[in-house]
Amino acid sequence: MLPTHALVGLALATPVALVVPELAPAALLGGLVGGILPDLDLYVGHRRTLHYPEYFSIGAIGATALAVFVPTAPTVATACLLLGAAVHSVMDVFGGGLELRPWEATSDRAVYDHRRSEWLAPRRWVRYDGAPEDLLLSVVVAVPLLLALDGVFRWGVVSALVVAAVYTAVRRLLPSVATRLVDHSLVQALPDRLLARVPARYSGGHGLS
Repeated sequence: MLPTHALVGLALATPVALVVPELAPAALLGGLVGGILPDLDLYVGHRRTLHYPEYFSIGAIGATALAVFVPTAPTVATACLLLGAAVHSVMDVFGGGLELRPWEATSDRAVYDHRRSEWLAPRRWVRYDGAPEDLLLSVVVAVPLLLALDGVFRWGVVSALVVAAVYTAVRRLLPSVATRLVDHSLVQALPDRLLARVPARYSGGHGLS
């Protein structure tokens, strides 16, 4: 789930923040944005449009090397952003698939591999986003962050934990809510050109794309 990715992005940047305090804001903001960035494709080709396990990783290696030799706020922020995005993209392979109810394990698509032009299969080490083990992962990552960070970033960690707990509590109810919303509200309210952009997994059979 997104809170877990956000926390992992912060965790990846925290060592930089501790070693080079003057660059801490840039590093932490970069890591946070990188942890979130791939999921901005949620409704536009999810886990394909902005998920690049290999290319983000290659970019992160190059950006990290540059940041080591030229440690400025922009280079450090870019390195942490690309690292957060790369780890996010790789982590999703070890979660569930793209189906509306991923606990049913019916999808063989986790993340798209652009280099091979094929979908990587889900490993399901974390069964689905919002699973209890996903929340546990968020807590494990958050505890050292709460000890290491202060100010706005510490409050960000607290907020992420609250969102993660609420999301976990309601996760299995969300598919029914989503399909009901689409079938009984959006189908009647949205023009066809906008309705066509609603992912098919939310449709009860209305030919959505």
